[in-house]
Amino acid sequence: MCATPTDSATASRNTGATAERILFLLKSHGPLKTADLGPLLKITLEATRQQIQKLLEAELIVGQVVPSAGAGRPSQKWALTPAAQARFPDTHAQLTLQLIDSIKLIYGNDGIDKVVSSIEQANTHDYVNACAQATSLEEKVMALVRIRDAAGYMASMQADGESWLLIESHCPICIAAQKCQGFCRSELQVFQAALGQDADVERIEHLITGDRRCVYRVTPHPS
Repeated sequence: MCATPTDSATASRNTGATAERILFLLKSHGPLKTADLGPLLKITLEATRQQIQKLLEAELIVGQVVPSAGAGRPSQKWALTPAAQARFPDTHAQLTLQLIDSIKLIYGNDGIDKVVSSIEQANTHDYVNACAQATSLEEKVMALVRIRDAAGYMASMQADGESWLLIESHCPICIAAQKCQGFCRSELQVFQAALGQDADVERIEHLITGDRRCVYRVTPHPS
């Protein structure tokens, strides 16, 4: 679920560069074992353990027991705490919530719908233009990744058979999206408009419903 800033996160902003990289890896990859982190960080296992201990003391990570697939002992993965999640900013969260409440109070739900529609139209124009020069579906998805990553969504893509996955490991408007899920519905429509008639897009993971990220599958139409 989305996190809000906590005192623990504010008090522990002085973690080192390697520790910050661990937080980024856990945010983008999900829970990882100590043995997984070492190679990604290109440091020794002992150095990784030292960084893990610092993050545990700062209450920025927590251990999760993973049952063994066979007869072996359970293993442990590290995951972000709400305090760590809060280090990845929700853009202008408090101001956005106040604006949504004010619009709803003055203009009602119709006013909120009009605001969402206006933002959707503006984003559709920008996203369609960003994909206009693409000559393949892969290039279109790459264009969406660039624009979403620049907007703070920690976006990436990966192949999924004949389809492509657009992965967003962070949502910079998460608090606003919880308050008004019209923003999430609007995103799907914007993506579809940018991709055109050659592909369908569906959301298969959704941060708002408890997943750790948002993932969209882009499936080409049969030629």
